[in-house]
Amino acid sequence: MKDTLRFRQIHLDFHTSELIENVGKEFNKEEFSSTLKEAGVDSISCFARCHHGMMYYDSKKFPERIHPNLVNKNLLKEQIEACHSAGIKVPVYITVQWDYYTSIHHPEWAMRDVTGAPMWQHSLKPGFYHGLCVNTPYREFLKAHTIEILEELEPDGIFYDIVLERACACEYCIKSMHEKGYNPLNEKDRLTHYREVLDDFKFEMTALINQYKPGISIFYNAGHISHATKSSVKAYSHLELESLPGGEWGYIHFPTTIRYARNLGLDCLGHTGKFHTSWGDFHSFRNKAALEYECFRMLALNSKCLIGDQLEPGGKLSKEVYELIGSVYRQVKEKQPWCENATPLTNIGVIAPDQFTHSNMDSMILEQVGVVRLLEQLSLQFDFIDSEMEFSRFELIILPDSIPVEGEFKEKLEQYIKQGGKVLATFESGMDSQKEKFTLKQLGVEVSNVTYDSYHQIVRGVFDLNNSYADYIIPQGPMGKGLHTTEYVMYTKGVEVAATTGETLCDTYRPFFNRTYQHFCSHRQTPSSGEKDYSAIVKGENTIYFSHPIFRLYALRAPKWVKTLLENAINELIGQPLIKHNGPSSVITTINRKEHFDVMHILWYIPEKKSEQLEILEDVFPYHNLDVELKTDRKVTSLTIVPNGIGLSFRQIDNIVYFTIPEILGHCMIEIK
Repeated sequence: MKDTLRFRQIHLDFHTSELIENVGKEFNKEEFSSTLKEAGVDSISCFARCHHGMMYYDSKKFPERIHPNLVNKNLLKEQIEACHSAGIKVPVYITVQWDYYTSIHHPEWAMRDVTGAPMWQHSLKPGFYHGLCVNTPYREFLKAHTIEILEELEPDGIFYDIVLERACACEYCIKSMHEKGYNPLNEKDRLTHYREVLDDFKFEMTALINQYKPGISIFYNAGHISHATKSSVKAYSHLELESLPGGEWGYIHFPTTIRYARNLGLDCLGHTGKFHTSWGDFHSFRNKAALEYECFRMLALNSKCLIGDQLEPGGKLSKEVYELIGSVYRQVKEKQPWCENATPLTNIGVIAPDQFTHSNMDSMILEQVGVVRLLEQLSLQFDFIDSEMEFSRFELIILPDSIPVEGEFKEKLEQYIKQGGKVLATFESGMDSQKEKFTLKQLGVEVSNVTYDSYHQIVRGVFDLNNSYADYIIPQGPMGKGLHTTEYVMYTKGVEVAATTGETLCDTYRPFFNRTYQHFCSHRQTPSSGEKDYSAIVKGENTIYFSHPIFRLYALRAPKWVKTLLENAINELIGQPLIKHNGPSSVITTINRKEHFDVMHILWYIPEKKSEQLEILEDVFPYHNLDVELKTDRKVTSLTIVPNGIGLSFRQIDNIVYFTIPEILGHCMIEIK
């Protein structure tokens, strides 16, 4: 039987300066394994080579790279042996594009920008962030290094770190760009070329690993999983989603990436950290409530759990850190039976915007963030998908703000709509890639006008501090539920459209004038003139179209009326959602299906901006008497809060199950038989 991805993992960083003495002196095999076992850990990544370029095993091929102050040359080997004796798996860590030793000794292997300067960081700045290019002879070193680990040690996997897409213009990349017909002066060409370089690198290394150790785990880390990963996904054994909320990722990153990654056909592993902030934050502790939330959210979104730690130079695990991790992982172990082999139940598919951009794969797009905030707050069940994935499993497809519709994608959407599928599009979605005209005719709109500023730049979608090009909307009819029949500001101008075959549900109203240095009013946007302008919301053939970029707008400003308008539009298209509750928007719900029952997850944690740089989660408060309506395609026979085994009373009328959860303390799971 295949050994599946473990649920309770550790990533044990060990980036240790060559200037530090007595490295590994305090390591003890029995203590190492017993500490991990007591904390409930079932897999731990240990280091072969770190960002400093130092090795932590007795390398015969590269003895000059062994850490000069490594007391025990067999540190990695003994870590693996200790863990295997306790039934704990050990993937081995190898750095790729950051290696300080290599960057100093082989500057000819550096990634270069178009000026010829090394990428990432100059030599007088502290840190090892000097990019190395895998299109140079450096690749041969990486292959030899990997083979040695596979031959001399017993790794359960290989974790390659810092495998990032960059617009490299080193001499090797320029040469291969010329050979392939790319223009090295064009940044898009350089990025396209380097994606091909990375894909080739991944497939070559995976083939090499499988030649020596078939079936072990393989992962290439870029700190973000996106559509850019898809072209090489067959080189991976699983996907790891590095996302430390205390670092640059924040709390929005993980739910954004997992909702796409889990559709790529591989098992997923969420990846947070024990640090108060991010990697390398020595002697700091994540608040227990935060670590619980991050791990339980992984379970709710169909991911296994990983917590990052950094081994101190002496090689001894911190007892206090593993008491913290153990307090969380023991709970994960209890919840695990209801999370194994589950699949998410979603009825809304959102086309991920990054498919249509050429940004680096380690970035998120603003409207994608807006989608997650809006749909999670509305308790809607959704996935991010791309245009090549299956549409028929969704009741509704959302095209957020910037999705061009052309070619096969256009034909696929039209067929989906023809067969009864619903589409919600916003702003420039549904237009051609030049953003000049609408190609998805079922939206029932056409461009009626284009407004320019005094420099002849199109102003639609422009956000500035003073909302210079804002206009207004008056909610009416089905769009007006829960709102006043008056002007609401939209903070930017939308695509100026007129309904053709569609029905205008709401109009926009123009300000007296746009705000410029020549004409302005008060501190921000000019008030409404009361004069009707273009169509704001249009109902077409199984579609609703918003002319404003509501997802980008919500990511930036979070006006509640925009959330209400979206909720009304989705209700108009598909009716009752899968999960509906009477709690606050901070309650997050998901539902997953196992073979014989469904499992509903409810999370109620409230991160607070207690510092200038971080969202902090410190306290957990109970929420009492949450009334829930669950739409299901099955006859329900029992509801049980698990793992406690507390039964819930309920009533089912047709396909809606009504019940009340008496108390939620952070995370609640309900088994639905």
